[in-house]
Amino acid sequence: MLGWFGGFGLSGTMHFFTQQLGIPAPFAFLGIATQFFGGCLLIVGLAGRIAALGIIGNMVVAVAKVHWQYGLFMNWFGAQKGEGFEYHLLAITIGLLVVIRGSGAFSLDRLLARVPTELHDRERIAVQDVKFQS
Repeated sequence: MLGWFGGFGLSGTMHFFTQQLGIPAPFAFLGIATQFFGGCLLIVGLAGRIAALGIIGNMVVAVAKVHWQYGLFMNWFGAQKGEGFEYHLLAITIGLLVVIRGSGAFSLDRLLARVPTELHDRERIAVQDVKFQS
């Protein structure tokens, strides 16, 4: 998105998506934002299931619009014109695992899910103590 590591940046990617792939501009921007922010969210484990669904959607569009015609396997030896969808299947599978299982034990999702439960338990214990003393 930002042109880091030799990428084309937002404007170059928008141009490629809209002009060469024929994706409408709002959907192209949504796809770019999903790739960038979805990846960031997956790294920290925040809204992991939603981010993974977004990445899955991006990978499905990439396979359908670009990579399907080149077959399954990636272009390891430069023998074919383009890249296959082998990597995209891997990303889709990993995304499905995150959607099904969640972000994991060390994610912000897990941390945030625990906090209300612990607070609720403390409140319940406090109410039980008050009722017992009455």
